[in-house]
Amino acid sequence: MPTTVNDLEKTVNSGLTTTIKRSEINLDQLFIYVNVEDIVSTILFLKTNEKCKFKQLIDITAVDYPQNEKRFKIVYLLLSHEKNLRIIINTTIDEKTTVPSITKIFPSANWMEREVFDMYGISFNDHPDLRRILTDYGFNGYPLRKDFPLTGHTEVRYSEEKKKVISEPVKLEQQYRNFDFESPWEGTKYIKQETKKNNTEKK
Repeated sequence: MPTTVNDLEKTVNSGLTTTIKRSEINLDQLFIYVNVEDIVSTILFLKTNEKCKFKQLIDITAVDYPQNEKRFKIVYLLLSHEKNLRIIINTTIDEKTTVPSITKIFPSANWMEREVFDMYGISFNDHPDLRRILTDYGFNGYPLRKDFPLTGHTEVRYSEEKKKVISEPVKLEQQYRNFDFESPWEGTKYIKQETKKNNTEKK
């Protein structure tokens, strides 16, 4: 039975020989990389194999790399209480690919997959109830994608005129659009221009 992360790597690589694309140990944790179609079989093996016993799903999350052809990396974090070991499973997909749901293996994946769907727009096959979970009804876009604007597309506010909460497109005041991001110690643009003008006149 593996008692160290090095033992675990050997066990996993021998048990999932044709599935694992690569593995590495970092910060005393094992990272493995698999194809998306092998996610279910990989996680099922890690949970049920007597030498692994990863009985707890800690989290499912994603990372967005919009410059890559396979834009999203899906990350699964599992914990083995019995072995006191952790493993991180990684797979990459493009925007059109749907990911197999693991709710039948770990029921707690239900909400985790819904969060990934809500924040990134990644769909999961065979999920029992794939609806948004964090954003409001009719929300436009996916907040954790890199191309999602920091201000959002819409804002919710209370209208004194209509005496109710309303949703409307975000409107930025002009001074926010022209914000000067340079250090205040260097002076704002108009001060720099005035200083340059005065120095020129003195010459």
